[in-house]
Amino acid sequence: MTIHYLARTDVAERIGVKPATLSRYNLPEPDAITGTRHNAARGWLPETIDRWNAQRPGRGRGAPRARD
Repeated sequence: MTIHYLARTDVAERIGVKPATLSRYNLPEPDAITGTRHNAARGWLPETIDRWNAQRPGRGRGAPRARD
């Protein structure tokens, strides 16, 4: 059975952001790495990305909250 991994563009599409936005995110460790150091490609299982995305803080996490 072939295992299909998500590339960075696939990850971006899956979580609804642009690929360039991923550079600001602390992605989980990849489930697979192919190629050599200079030509390496990282890949993630869909469930790895789904779990990571579910645990990410929401938008505006660092903003101060209004006091009552």
